[in-house]
Amino acid sequence: MLEDLLAAGAAVGIAGLAYLMAGARVVKQYERGVVFRLGRVVGDIRKPGFTLVIPAVDKLRKVNLQIVTMPVPAQEGITRDNVTVRVDAVVYFKVVDPEAAIVNVEDYRFAVSQMAQTSLRSIIGKSELDDLLSDREKLNQGLELMIDSPAVGWGVQIDRVEIKDVSLPDTMKRSMARQAEADRERRARIINADAELQASRKLAEAAQQMEDTPSALQLRLLQTVVAVAAEKNSTLVLPFPVELLRFLEKAQQPAPATLPPSNSPSNSPPRPERATP
Repeated sequence: MLEDLLAAGAAVGIAGLAYLMAGARVVKQYERGVVFRLGRVVGDIRKPGFTLVIPAVDKLRKVNLQIVTMPVPAQEGITRDNVTVRVDAVVYFKVVDPEAAIVNVEDYRFAVSQMAQTSLRSIIGKSELDDLLSDREKLNQGLELMIDSPAVGWGVQIDRVEIKDVSLPDTMKRSMARQAEADRERRARIINADAELQASRKLAEAAQQMEDTPSALQLRLLQTVVAVAAEKNSTLVLPFPVELLRFLEKAQQPAPATLPPSNSPSNSPPRPERATP
């Protein structure tokens, strides 16, 4: 009799232990548990650690609270200035209300992904190409607001949204390259013209100074000769003043001959002498 009681007690203990083990659950630090009892949410959110549920009656759903990095597939659209582009992005979000993430939406990850794709298409249609290429911070904020508004009811908080890449057609790339080249050439010409203008002003001031002080021209000539001679050239070029050339040219010209006046007696032909009879 005693042996039967001990066997029955052991069997009951084993059954209780098995029942307890069947209801034992472990919630990790980055998770929260939502308990459904006969289809209804009961109790508070289960915190990390060891917890028990009623086997065959309760069902524990674990929700990850870590930040999820979700890439958004590249979306093709037409910008406001009629340029076809392909834009892809990445969304960072996390669950802040585990119960709403389980109850209010079937699959919150899929819902966020679809909302991100539709919002990205909308942003492409409302923006110009220059904004997509240069003002991405503003577009990221607008995209984040568009996704975060419906995600609040899903128990999801959008941490941030980043546009990764903007793919342009080859024809547009070539056009932008020509535009950038033309702009750089224009700036180079403006810089060269400005430099020429400044140089001409400085040369005019130097010429005025040398005109007031003729010896300065000779000193400048000597400095030029010294600078050229320092290069150890076999040929030395000396600048020659143009005024000196003009002076030598005038000196080589012959003086014009002076003719006596026609009515002078010295220039009249001699008269023939008459013969004496």
